[in-house]
Amino acid sequence: MTRKPSRPKPATAVETPQRLPAVIPPAAELPVKQTPAQVDPHRHAALDRGLMASLAQLTGGISPHAMIDAWSDWAMHLARAPGRQMELVERAQANWLKLSQFALTGLLGKAPDKPFKPGRYDTRWSHAGWDKAPFALWQQGFLGLQDWWQSATNDLPGLRRQNAQRTGFIMRQLLDTVSPSNFPLANPEILEKTRATAGRNLIEGAAHFADDTRHILAQEHRPVPEEFALGKVLACTPGEVVYHNDLMELIQYSPTTAKVRAEPVLIVPAWIMKYYILDLSPENSFIRWLVRQGYTVFCISWRNPTAEQADLSLEDYRKQGILQALGAINAIVPGARVHAYGYCLGGTLLAIVAATMARDHDDRLATVTLMAAQVDFAEAGELLLFLDESQVAFLEDMMWVKGYLDRPQMSGAFAAIRSEDLIWSRATRRYFLGEPDLPTDMSVWVNDTTRMPARMHSEYLRGVFLENRITAGRFAVEGRVIALKDIAVPIFVVATESDHIAPWRSVYKTALFTDCDLSFVLTKGGHNSGILSEPGHPGRHYRFGRRPSGALYVGPDAWLAAQPPQPGSWWPEWAEWLSARSGALTDPPAVGAADGGYPPVGAAPGTYIHQP
Repeated sequence: MTRKPSRPKPATAVETPQRLPAVIPPAAELPVKQTPAQVDPHRHAALDRGLMASLAQLTGGISPHAMIDAWSDWAMHLARAPGRQMELVERAQANWLKLSQFALTGLLGKAPDKPFKPGRYDTRWSHAGWDKAPFALWQQGFLGLQDWWQSATNDLPGLRRQNAQRTGFIMRQLLDTVSPSNFPLANPEILEKTRATAGRNLIEGAAHFADDTRHILAQEHRPVPEEFALGKVLACTPGEVVYHNDLMELIQYSPTTAKVRAEPVLIVPAWIMKYYILDLSPENSFIRWLVRQGYTVFCISWRNPTAEQADLSLEDYRKQGILQALGAINAIVPGARVHAYGYCLGGTLLAIVAATMARDHDDRLATVTLMAAQVDFAEAGELLLFLDESQVAFLEDMMWVKGYLDRPQMSGAFAAIRSEDLIWSRATRRYFLGEPDLPTDMSVWVNDTTRMPARMHSEYLRGVFLENRITAGRFAVEGRVIALKDIAVPIFVVATESDHIAPWRSVYKTALFTDCDLSFVLTKGGHNSGILSEPGHPGRHYRFGRRPSGALYVGPDAWLAAQPPQPGSWWPEWAEWLSARSGALTDPPAVGAADGGYPPVGAAPGTYIHQP
């Protein structure tokens, strides 16, 4: 089956997905967004949804009902617990005594030990001035109050754990607004900078504040800086787009070795991000490094959806994303099984695809690699604070109007989890110290955010995240339930020690729901920095362990105790694992397959990466 060569259309164009070879049935055309009347013809319901959507714009997508429910649940359970109340009174007294002793020791001219320590990611107090009076006392007073509220919002008998955590989270956000580090007259670093620059820092900070305010009110997307131009500085690994449809572009990278492994590699990034997190600067590009290891590498570049793609479903991402990509690879590298690699939500979708393929006796996968990807969401960390039935319904109403979840809601939720560093420390530097945001390859990618199509995001939030259907045995594909234990190919799982999006113990649960040969790596770093751990990166270490097929399950803490840290990057460990499960070296395949209907249609990184 052949077709005429085509070129990618502009980002605003809507086109019919191209047909696949006979190995995969052609997928249906992407659905067109329905009008509000078609989705919900009842005018009174439409009124309710419109009202909730307007309210969501004012609250930043946070459901007021969810917040009120958390506070009332906490307050009522605390009110009926006199013992806990007495405990909190005693803690307040103890904290006050510690603070008084600290102040008195300082007045006597001694250097007292600070009774309260900032959190692991709290960088607001790094300046030496916070060790001097009176700033040290103000800092300790704030941290003492923070300590008391953390104790006050701990679990109570009968109190829903999520409400306890949500109350503590809200209180941390409120306390952060009155931190002494936020006020020029109470922050020694701001005072020092103001004296040194004769107040110029405040003038520059005011200009930064005005610029940020204008961009927020106008909902403007900041373009990628010229010094980090996509395709020239970032995402510059040579290759060609060999297939595209309305949902994704498939990039095939040019070989750099005389011989390559027989099995190609397909990379599935998350649709919540642009793919070039794996192809940043040449020195830390995972894709460039993998090509140099002698592999034929393909990568999906997802479209940044608009209202026109509001009705895209999770099933569309499976069929017209991963399965379409596999169909193209089968035509370009005939007869070869594929090493599939999924990152973050791309890994979750890949696990669904792999389980479905195993159920349907589709053996085109050679291995599956899951990077910082969860398949069970019962312990999904602080992101669970943002999700319950009320919150999901609130987001659905907001997406009902726009057709997608906009960038500010996504980036705001992630930033709020570590607000002390990602919000308040940045605000102090930018608005009071007058320091500009100096871009790095990682920060450019972080700011190059994407949107989520309404239907798909709702299906993901409800079915995968909130109801946890994948591991509960209730996730159906084409009307039939899938099971992760059906996956028979080897799996390699990577988690990161300080991941606040996919906590490593949650990622480790992949071992609980699979029976195949499974290797697990726990590496130093966060959700993104731990994955980008190129060889030679200073201060890196990782732990590695393997569970043979059919072996008994070992819990995460026992696994951690049994695996000593190894210095260096985990990339070579994965390359060795991949090599042991690959065939002999062979000549590199051609880029694209014009005879099979997959001619190169444009140079990497393609067009979708440039969509604002």
